[in-house]
Amino acid sequence: MQDEHKQTDQAGDAESTTHFGYQTVREAEKAKKVAEVFHSVARRYDIMNDLMSAGLHRAWKAFTVRRAGIRPGMRVLDIAGGTGDLAKAFALRAGESGEVWLTDINESMLRVGRDRMADHGLVLPAAVCDAEKLPFPSAYFDRVSVAFGLRNMTHKEQALAEMRRVLKPGGKLLVLEFSRVAAPLAPAYDWYSFNILPWLGSKVAGDADSYRYLAESIRMHPDQQTLSGMMEGVGFSNVQYFNMTAGVVALHEGVNLG
Repeated sequence: MQDEHKQTDQAGDAESTTHFGYQTVREAEKAKKVAEVFHSVARRYDIMNDLMSAGLHRAWKAFTVRRAGIRPGMRVLDIAGGTGDLAKAFALRAGESGEVWLTDINESMLRVGRDRMADHGLVLPAAVCDAEKLPFPSAYFDRVSVAFGLRNMTHKEQALAEMRRVLKPGGKLLVLEFSRVAAPLAPAYDWYSFNILPWLGSKVAGDADSYRYLAESIRMHPDQQTLSGMMEGVGFSNVQYFNMTAGVVALHEGVNLG
């Protein structure tokens, strides 16, 4: 699946477009629309995660943390870290000698994450930043993670290449993302996604449209094999993925061999 395509307007000028859920929008509009979604849901994000996944998101993240293999003294970058679940777990393992960055392109989400860290007595370096233009030196981090954020990025290959750039040789990328569910479950999953999720969004977060976008964005995201190929295409080695909950989510791993 391509991240973008060229569309010619009536004046004949080529213009880059991309997907926002099922809509085709100008690239410049997508970042604004995604920002509006997460500004809207930030305060209710954790509650909605528990309700939408029946708490399973905690198990998915716990598996990611185990696979990350964080050791004391490691440098870790959590991209699209949102409310900080992974960053918190990484920081506890990296210890005082480590360095764990919590980053997100959305200031509302980052603010909620920093507040949660403070509630747990953790003060982590945090930054609002775009994954497609990371403000970190090359070969700096031992681990990079992105959970439920890659599908919202306009140029996924560019973001993946940036993640590889900031990893040390031998460093590992972990991408936790909604993926392609096993075929027998697809009808029930689709019904849940397009009926229950918007209803929950309306009742709990006061925003049905954002959760309808969530369901659409999952369908537009590359499947497991396609994402593996994208990671290999930007230079990652030893790429593998682990399906969870029958493929509702998948954890992709790749190593930067330098």
